[in-house]
Amino acid sequence: MATLDTIKNILNENLDIDPETVGEESTFESLGIDSLDMVELICDLEEACEVDFGEPENLETVGDLVKYVDSL
Repeated sequence: MATLDTIKNILNENLDIDPETVGEESTFESLGIDSLDMVELICDLEEACEVDFGEPENLETVGDLVKYVDSL
């Protein structure tokens, strides 16, 4: 499964965010994702993608997160 699809699924399951409204250009702010939601998203992504995120910084859009995960 592509990283973007994984993120969409997690956002849908955890925050009831419609996957159709999520694109690489979507900002976390525009999706209503706060810092606590972001921590939960990262934890779920670590588990789903079997990666260790470390301390990601400057992730403002879903596309930023996709690039970061894909670089691990």
